[in-house]
Amino acid sequence: MQYKTYENTCDFESVKLKYAIENGDALEVLSGMESESISLIVTSPPYNIGKSYETKTSIESYLQAQENIIGELIRVLSPHGSICWEVGNFVDKGEIFPLDIFYYQIFKKHELQLRNRIVWRFGHGLHASNRFSGRYETILWFTKTKNYTFNLDAVRVPSKYPGKRHFKGPNKGKLSGNPLGKNPSDIWTTIQADWDSEIWDIPNVKSNHPEKTIHPCQFPVELVERCVLALTNEDDWVLDPFAGVGSTVLAALKNKRNGIGIEKKAEYCAIAAERVKALENGCLKTRPIGKKIHEPSTKDKVSSIPNLSNYQRETTRI
Repeated sequence: MQYKTYENTCDFESVKLKYAIENGDALEVLSGMESESISLIVTSPPYNIGKSYETKTSIESYLQAQENIIGELIRVLSPHGSICWEVGNFVDKGEIFPLDIFYYQIFKKHELQLRNRIVWRFGHGLHASNRFSGRYETILWFTKTKNYTFNLDAVRVPSKYPGKRHFKGPNKGKLSGNPLGKNPSDIWTTIQADWDSEIWDIPNVKSNHPEKTIHPCQFPVELVERCVLALTNEDDWVLDPFAGVGSTVLAALKNKRNGIGIEKKAEYCAIAAERVKALENGCLKTRPIGKKIHEPSTKDKVSSIPNLSNYQRETTRI
């Protein structure tokens, strides 16, 4: 595999990292990779819902094809490594099939250990009329062994009461929490007002998101960065076998890790390469970790409750 060198120009320290964006079939590319060479695999596989970049098949055929790829991913994963498998739902004739449940059985068959089932909540998506609108997906975090990398301090979130102290017992008067912050839990948010409920609410990449490209189901870099920071160390290798427009590779390079992306669509590979170049030049637009999500003012027309009678007349005409 041919690796390109990326020189980090985003800070004062010059760090040369390696990356590769491979245009090809995931299974074929993986078969040529060295065993136990990857520290973290982060990906969102095709959901088999008929997107422009996938062919819809039966769920049984779909899962079998994915299991073949998963077997190769486990082979290239380091004994201390992790897999973060982000999925939503397969929908067939209005019926929901939660893909994380099906995938769990596959990973367990390969003897991986589930550390967390992380809920990623987002505020926007397709609206449903015959069921509640879906506003979350899940990340299954598996490790290959019991001895795995986990850097909790790198992803702590601020405590609501950082100065709180024990009021009784042997630790009376001492700080009751970690000064670096608290564990973000397995439901992810970045909104300050929601720290108490411990939900990590990371916007998905829609039309007004600074990272938006032509990809219809794009990963936010911010989401991948949390996995990269917590589950790898500097200079480790991070892999995405369904790389799309390269968000995982970008998250790795931004944080002084090496990255490999495999993508079968040449157009997406070209965009990924352009985004890496923009990162190298210091002009890549990304959403910063922890940035508060925009909320419209109560004075904005879009946030005002419309007149019900007018709404009924408009919908009747439609």
